[in-house]
Amino acid sequence: MKLKIAIIGFGVVGQGLARHLISKKQYLRSRYNIDCDVVAICDLKHGSIICDSGVDLVKVLRLIDYGRRIDEYEGVARGFSALEVIDQTTADIIVEATWTNLETGEPGLTHIKRSLERGIHVVTSNKGPIALAYKELRRIAESKGVFLRFEATVMSGTPAINLGLECLAGAEIKCLRGILNGTTNYILTEMGRGVDYIEALRKAQELGYAEADPTADVEAWDPVAKIVILSNVLMNGDLRIKDVERRGITNISLKDIDEAKRRSKVIKLIAKAEKIDGRITASVKPEEIPLTDPLAHVDGVLNALTYVTDVQGDVTIIGPGAGGDSAGYALLSDILAIAHYIT
Repeated sequence: MKLKIAIIGFGVVGQGLARHLISKKQYLRSRYNIDCDVVAICDLKHGSIICDSGVDLVKVLRLIDYGRRIDEYEGVARGFSALEVIDQTTADIIVEATWTNLETGEPGLTHIKRSLERGIHVVTSNKGPIALAYKELRRIAESKGVFLRFEATVMSGTPAINLGLECLAGAEIKCLRGILNGTTNYILTEMGRGVDYIEALRKAQELGYAEADPTADVEAWDPVAKIVILSNVLMNGDLRIKDVERRGITNISLKDIDEAKRRSKVIKLIAKAEKIDGRITASVKPEEIPLTDPLAHVDGVLNALTYVTDVQGDVTIIGPGAGGDSAGYALLSDILAIAHYIT
């Protein structure tokens, strides 16, 4: 089976997907009988190209490595906006991997809507559109008979969404509790080793775990978006970002960490959604948790999520929650899921 793919947004995550498509080309063919051809790439910084026969991803990545634009690639159409690519592409699946905007969801929201309205399957890593407009996008996808998948939006390549939707199908999820931000978990882990907040943040930035402006992480906006997605998708909620009680980690001190230790506890930034009498409430805030809690031993940049279910008890998943290769893998897994359903 040949799958044509267009990638909108070719930063760290889009390039991560490209590397997987290169390295796993033979495996995908032998294991799944799938050949993935990338027929379009569009990026605000790197340029845009369309080639219906497929581009050589090795050449594309080499151009970027050399500091050049991808529209220097020879023998292709070039110079298109993202919407022009979406309108003109022959792709079976559009991968939307642009930056996250938690205020309006744009430009990703428009990209996804336009793609679905054209009857094209969509895979995205963009939290904004899913946190802000999931049910609207789901309605469009259903009306057009196409798939919208977004595993990468919550725990990157660790299958938090698919575990809840597919592996726990039929089990009612009563509560979700997790560590959904690797940056803050790394900082709190370092503070547990005696490093103060400022130094721990500096180390996180030096290692590439935190942005130059770490607000989305340390003020907990990122995990808020993720718990909204999880609540609305897995618990059929209707939460908005403003509905979530939010408190970041900027006021946590070494004294707080030490006092928790004396009580045989650790401080973690816990995202939680709970359904009580049919109503879902959600929060993201630092909590002292006992060492008997599975989340207490999730350190560094790892993420974890516990599903509290009616028939299966507590189920906890732990794994990488960030990084271009991990998120790129999540995109690939969603592409393969769509391929499975449409064949």
